[in-house]
Amino acid sequence: MSIDLEKMAREELETLIKDAQKALKSVDARRRAEAKRAAEKAAKEFGYSLDEVIGAGTKGSKGAPKYANPADPSQTWTGRGRKPNWVIDALKNGSSLDDLSL
Repeated sequence: MSIDLEKMAREELETLIKDAQKALKSVDARRRAEAKRAAEKAAKEFGYSLDEVIGAGTKGSKGAPKYANPADPSQTWTGRGRKPNWVIDALKNGSSLDDLSL
């Protein structure tokens, strides 16, 4: 396919660019889907799902918890980032961070 770009009007060139960008996105989507199918097949051969292999749905490590809510030990905080409401409430009620440490 040979296109003489020199003879095309600006609007035609812009349309050509937009069409080419759409085609590239389509090719990328198709190749990504093919890669995913291949990865799923490979994982299945080893007895796993792709999600199990890549750890989908698991949150990244945020660090080890340093503090726990005395009223609900399942609520923890690493000491980094914004303080959870239970920490703020405990500090307002006279507790110290040492009181909340694990």
